[in-house]
Amino acid sequence: MDFPQSRSVAAQWRQVAHTGSTNADLVALAHADPALPHLTVLMTRDQRSGRGRLDRVWQAPAGSALAVSVLVRVRQVPAALRGWIPLVAGAAMTSAVRAQLPGLDTGLKWPNDVLVGGRKICGILAEGVAGFESVVIGSGVNTAMAAADLPVPTATSFAALGIECDEDALLAGYLGELDRLLGALATDPATVRAAVRGECLTLGREVNVSLPDGSVLRGVATDVDEEGRLVVGGRAVSAGDVVHVR
Repeated sequence: MDFPQSRSVAAQWRQVAHTGSTNADLVALAHADPALPHLTVLMTRDQRSGRGRLDRVWQAPAGSALAVSVLVRVRQVPAALRGWIPLVAGAAMTSAVRAQLPGLDTGLKWPNDVLVGGRKICGILAEGVAGFESVVIGSGVNTAMAAADLPVPTATSFAALGIECDEDALLAGYLGELDRLLGALATDPATVRAAVRGECLTLGREVNVSLPDGSVLRGVATDVDEEGRLVVGGRAVSAGDVVHVR
């Protein structure tokens, strides 16, 4: 597929047959070429050494998932608001996935996992570049992955749901909404924060949060604060692995 809709949204489009990690490649490109434009995209259907949050390995059979990384220039976003960038990316992908799956329960698990029916269909990893004035946002979307290939019982895919994903429409929708929300984050942050909170399935849920120091925070998630941190039991956390307690 040539991805004509997505190419029309991206400032620069790079599509490769396979790679180790689209994020690692695009970060390297951004360092090598400071003139790479906002919304430069690198994508593949065969990523062999992808990484998720907390340095987890993300792997999928060739052709079963989309790996896409986007370079965004965020100099116009105040530094105090840049913690919202990963959440904005999650909200943008949630919107794009929902457009492909009308009628299904689609939402965002803090900070940026996209869930359908409570199961993860997309994960996102954001990495700051050049003093965090640019960010590479990587997404892995389970598109054609068979149910038998899903890595964990809490994962899902378009194919497992019996839906053929329009990959071009999905990425075009994601890129357009990502660009729109990032622009609004700089000019109307209150509206963006409200929109992200509205997508966040974690709020109001009892959760376990595995923190980077190895401890576990348990409680009800009550808010996403002004810096994009999840508030659980009155404590704000900026990083951690969240599990919705069923």
